[in-house]
Amino acid sequence: MTPWDQRAARVLVRPLRHTGITPNQLTLVTIVIAWSGAGLLSTGDATMMNWGAALFVSARFLDHFDGELARLTGRSSRLGYYLDYLAGALSYAAMFAAIGAGLSQGPLGMWAWALGLAGTGCALLAMPVNLGIDRALDTDDAIGYPAFAGFELEDGIYLLAPITWLGWLAPFFVLAGIGACAYMAWTLLCLKRSRAAAAAKTP
Repeated sequence: MTPWDQRAARVLVRPLRHTGITPNQLTLVTIVIAWSGAGLLSTGDATMMNWGAALFVSARFLDHFDGELARLTGRSSRLGYYLDYLAGALSYAAMFAAIGAGLSQGPLGMWAWALGLAGTGCALLAMPVNLGIDRALDTDDAIGYPAFAGFELEDGIYLLAPITWLGWLAPFFVLAGIGACAYMAWTLLCLKRSRAAAAAKTP
């Protein structure tokens, strides 16, 4: 089942079909928005962090637009495939580092830095690991996240905005840091299984 946010992006991106805007340009825009949001999240100021969370969530939703525009216009490319992975890695890495910095002066103290570092490392490592899975599966389509009823595991990032506004960012960040490590362990297991399956098919 196609995720709900991807369905919405498919509809909303249609007006761009006949413009000069390219999928790769949209990808670069999402990186700029995500890093702008991360910059505000790093300030530790409640108001700025609220705006930062809103920007970051918007960037993650807009991340679906490049792929949908590429499919609608037939402009899918190898560069776009790699750029999409890079955008995700850089965005999540920036988010973890920024929130770690923003919360370091609060109750979490140095644990905020530790969680930020762990999340940043997992976000950056996820790119080569997922690319490895794609190569093992012999596909140019980015692998998906675990999904149920039209919602993917990644969709949990949309909760960042309301949780930040409600003042619950610290506990969310702890869970997100743990979740990032668990997800990395899962993807490494998927990589191992994919390579084993590919090797078994090789004559």
